[in-house]
Amino acid sequence: MKKLVSLFLALVMVLSVCSFAAAEEDMTLNIMLPDFYSDAEWVSLEDGNPILQAIYEATGVKLNITWVPNSGYGEMTSLTLADVNNLPEVMVIQGPRDATTIQSARAGAFWDLTDAIADAENYPNLAAGEDTVYANTAVDGRIYGIYRARPYARAGIYYRNDYAAKAGVEKVPETVQEFKDMCMAMAGLGEAYVINMCKYVAGTIGIMTVMSGAPYQYGVNADGQIYPAFEDVHFQEGLDFLRDLYAAGGIDPNFMTIESGNWNDPERATPPKALMRLDCLDNGYRYQEWLQENAGASNVAGEEVVTLLSALKDDEGNIQIWPQNIGASGEICITKAVSEEKLPAVLKFLDWCNGVEGQTLLNCGLQDVTYWIHADGWRYTYPEGEETNSAQYATYTNTVLHSLNQLGMNVNGDLTPPTAATPLRAWYSQNLIDNAQYVIANPCLTFDSETNTLMGTTLNDDVEAAQVQYIAGKIDLAGLQAAYAEWHDMGGDDILDEYQAAYDAQK
Repeated sequence: MKKLVSLFLALVMVLSVCSFAAAEEDMTLNIMLPDFYSDAEWVSLEDGNPILQAIYEATGVKLNITWVPNSGYGEMTSLTLADVNNLPEVMVIQGPRDATTIQSARAGAFWDLTDAIADAENYPNLAAGEDTVYANTAVDGRIYGIYRARPYARAGIYYRNDYAAKAGVEKVPETVQEFKDMCMAMAGLGEAYVINMCKYVAGTIGIMTVMSGAPYQYGVNADGQIYPAFEDVHFQEGLDFLRDLYAAGGIDPNFMTIESGNWNDPERATPPKALMRLDCLDNGYRYQEWLQENAGASNVAGEEVVTLLSALKDDEGNIQIWPQNIGASGEICITKAVSEEKLPAVLKFLDWCNGVEGQTLLNCGLQDVTYWIHADGWRYTYPEGEETNSAQYATYTNTVLHSLNQLGMNVNGDLTPPTAATPLRAWYSQNLIDNAQYVIANPCLTFDSETNTLMGTTLNDDVEAAQVQYIAGKIDLAGLQAAYAEWHDMGGDDILDEYQAAYDAQK
């Protein structure tokens, strides 16, 4: 294994030399990115950011980044795209094929990149992306962004098994009902909230309802009729469970005040204030590693106290996994603020971002500055022998690397230096292979609905707000159903009709 890692690192060094033909002259690129570390003070290129300096030295590109807190990024995206005279040149679009993306693409806010991603001679890394995922993000059959690759079976549950054992549950749940029973038992401890929720509720609600048997966003009944997922009986079962757990004291009543950038805080408090999360499973193995690296605070050094869950059977014995993404988590778009003359240079830079050197700088930073290669050959976030001081290195990393990984796309796979093959990381990697078969799709994903383009985001936000109120006991079932009825009246029925026509035409 050490020889394999050494070979990989040697390849990194070779490719770093030849991966980018620097521009004839320097180029400044104005970029807008979501920020997951808004509490950390960002260090700019002018202030001596070593990672931005390394990017500049490798490419001749100076990055001028506008950071927007992730919790408000969607709203800021809409406001930004409405001001066509002040667009960033490159920006993350978090919702591929959402109303904002479709409207902006059709209005000409973004460059059409369809031909560029097929140009393997000039942009070999971009051309290496998966055709299916590019198609999943297309608008009217054209590609307007480089997708940010994500594995399909990434979503699930991770929980503190030491607290589950204290509640009398030592068996790892295999069914949704066993999972629910464990949650209620852990709520009975009264030591911490059970499910860690924050303002980003779509993941928690989505994972809970889909594993209960509901469709994802839209379903198709036995008669071939399309219906919204929230009207499925299994969706209501999942929502009812979250409401019951909330009433039992298992969810923080102030969860809507927790920004997604601070989502880790309750579970990483001492003692923990939350014991479980329905989210991306890779956050689960990172949580375990954090606990071990911060043993002085957690008192779990050497103990594997985090368990990852996926592929639970519902009441009918079926397995469904919520698609945390469509093979992508948003995309990187080039706006028309970039001139036609400058476009090839910007594309060349984005192509470089997908190579070994670009991926490593954006996702890991600089060796011996924000990551280290230990004697065993694996990448770590602190120097060898500095486990007890790992927090200080993380603090520095948050200021200089910040959320630069949000610019990462990785369409040709993860080319970064390998991290330690811990048991949970190995489990996670195998899960992505074994359980991809259970990830369900939105049957209307590639259909166009003019009403959804114009009103879909607002209608969905209103429904989600009502579901949050229902979970928190602010409204009853009648109030929730009234919100659903309003969705129908305010445009939902038109969306269903338009999707139905597209579905029938496809058949």
